[in-house]
This record gives sequence, structure tokens and C-alpha cells, in this order.
Amino acid sequence: MYEGVIQDLIDELGRLPGVGPKSAQRLAFHILDAESSDMERLAQAILTVKNKVAFCPVCFNITEQELCFICADPKREDDKICVVEESKDVMAIERTRTFKGKYHVLGGAINPLGGVGPEQLHVRELITRLSDDKVQEVILAMDPNLEGEATSTYLARLMSTLEIKVSRLASGLPVGGDLEYADEVTLGRAFEGRLTISG
Repeated sequence: MYEGVIQDLIDELGRLPGVGPKSAQRLAFHILDAESSDMERLAQAILTVKNKVAFCPVCFNITEQELCFICADPKREDDKICVVEESKDVMAIERTRTFKGKYHVLGGAINPLGGVGPEQLHVRELITRLSDDKVQEVILAMDPNLEGEATSTYLARLMSTLEIKVSRLASGLPVGGDLEYADEVTLGRAFEGRLTISG
């Protein structure tokens, strides 16, 4: 344990996701050793992001404008909505250049142990978006883990009464992967989504 402001910095860095005590300590000492001008730029970048970036009022993606660049794009297809957990998932899908519809960012996944239920997510706003007759398909693109599965199942049930096609991303074994290292969810989904190749 250090004293004073150094320990305060280590504690604050340790609150960041994926940063454990050792990493927080390493980052704190990197900050101490770095040029003041470099750390001032870092601090300014953090403040600027907090002041300028907000959530799109339509899809809840991050944006610096009134609407995010996808919701503001008139060339995007209005009849398809891809539902994702976080804004980073939007960018992952956009890199594929295959989806031309719009998105809805839930802001997380259902996780009862973590205290996250549907009411903590942007589920109500999604259902409101589906009330107009434009949307023909909702694509569920949750992470392939227990929380993502629970969220997909909940949303599929919720939308089952609507006259909208609900689909989910295909998933299964990665190319070059070994069966023995696949987890149960991935292997189960691979069996469910198997393709016929003959007869």
C-alpha cells in the first residue's frame, strides 16, 4: 500500500474494467514517469470525451452529434434492426460491411447475479421502435455467453407476439478451432445451426 495521491490514483485506475491491482500500479507509475505534456493530453482527451460524447436518443449508440452517424444516414435500411449489447458491438459489425440496416444498443445484457434485469437495459425503447410498421426483421446479435443467451431468449419471447421476423446471428466453432476446447454453449449452438452438405 502506498500513501496519499499515489494510492488514490492506483485505486481509481483499479476501478477500470480489466485492470487488476498490479496493472493499476504499473499504470500509475507509468503516469508518474511520463512527460507532463503527454499526461495533460490524456487527461484532456478523457474530459473531452465525457463532455462531448452522448448516447443517440434513437438507438443508444455513442455520438457527438444529435443523432449517431447510422441513424442520420438516409441510405440505411429502416426495415431491419440489429440489437447489440454495447456500442463496441456496432463497430465490430460495421467493419464487416455486410449489414445495411440500423441498430439498437441495449447497454448491456441480462445478468441477475450482477443486478442487471431488463428494466436496466433499453428494452422498452426497442419495443417502442418496433411499434411503427417499418421494421420487418430484428436480428439479435448478443455475445455468445450465458448472459447473451438469456438476453436473446428474453427478447425473442417478448417479440413473439409481434408480426416481425426475429433472427439471431449464426454461431458455432471457429475455423481452426479444436472441439476439445469449445465450451458447451458454443458446441451446442454449432449442433443447432448445423448445415446439410449432402443427402
